[in-house]
Amino acid sequence: MAKIVISGYYGFNNIGDESILTSIVNNLKQAIPNVDITVLSVNPQSTEKKHGVKAINRKNAMQILQEIKNCDLLISGGGSLLQDVTSGKSISYYLGVIMMGLMMKKRVMIYSQGIGPVNRSYNRMLVKYVLNKVDCITVRDEKSKDELLNIGVNIPPVFITADPVIGLDKVPLELGRTQLIKEGLEADNGKPIIGFAIRGWKKNDRLKSVLAKTADRLIEKLDVQVVFVPFHYGEDIRFMEEIEEEMNQKAVFVKHKYDVQEMLGITGNFDLLIGVRLHSLIFAAIMNVPMIGISYDPKNDSFMASLEQKCLCEVEELALEDLLIDIEAKWANLQGEKEILKKCVIQLKDKLALNEKLVRDLLAGEVIR
Repeated sequence: MAKIVISGYYGFNNIGDESILTSIVNNLKQAIPNVDITVLSVNPQSTEKKHGVKAINRKNAMQILQEIKNCDLLISGGGSLLQDVTSGKSISYYLGVIMMGLMMKKRVMIYSQGIGPVNRSYNRMLVKYVLNKVDCITVRDEKSKDELLNIGVNIPPVFITADPVIGLDKVPLELGRTQLIKEGLEADNGKPIIGFAIRGWKKNDRLKSVLAKTADRLIEKLDVQVVFVPFHYGEDIRFMEEIEEEMNQKAVFVKHKYDVQEMLGITGNFDLLIGVRLHSLIFAAIMNVPMIGISYDPKNDSFMASLEQKCLCEVEELALEDLLIDIEAKWANLQGEKEILKKCVIQLKDKLALNEKLVRDLLAGEVIR
């Protein structure tokens, strides 16, 4: 039986990272019979329940060392783990876990990560030192590979795949419709639904005002229902509450926590999504929902480029009239947008298959070139 340990940003109520783990676990279980998976999580009980794996506390160094000692492969999995923009400390944590594996002479794989930005010279030196010692690296976009090369990571092979989440399957729309009705959506009135998936980690009164006014205008002019949905429960809920207070019209604000399948179903009920959260855009792509991407990080731009689109703008530059013009343009060509999305998602799913081939090769003791 192959034993794999997975390190990542798991157990923090971030639906994006939970969906990454869902996809990785599903893919490993399909590709490797009887695989034994242990996940490092801030909430081990929740992770075990949600994902059907063993989980241990990501802060318990002795327990982590014991699990890595007994494993066949350590995966540093998905997301933007190796960057120092949102936190100066997290990059040291994830590199530290990788070093544990290397010191115990375990095979180590960087799995479909988004790399960077890594701005601090000390962190760039650490990334170069540690990642040049791993067995293989897959990244989710071209910019991540370029960042590694610029840092000086040039010894292990680097392959471009895709964000693991794109590998999730579509779910029935009824699953999300039921939850939306519980949250206050008017059932069976025939009105289209426009969704917003914002990011609330920075205080931004101007952004709040733009989003509130946009939602009001959409309800007034297009006769649609507007839904705000949180992809990171704590951060986004607080910002959504502020937007709700500023709006004049009535919108639906999703206030409860939902699992990955339910969130896919909720997203699939939208006719259009305006997304700041990366994984809201990925969920929309999976569910074939046209979208407008707003960038707060290069990863948003890279993902939209993989769908043959561009982000409207940086989040700090978002303007009411520009957003309304883009919504109008998308609204006029929803079916054409769906066809492009369908084609691009198939291509991205095909790229993901390389991850599990590399995992099987590593477990078989092969040298990756």
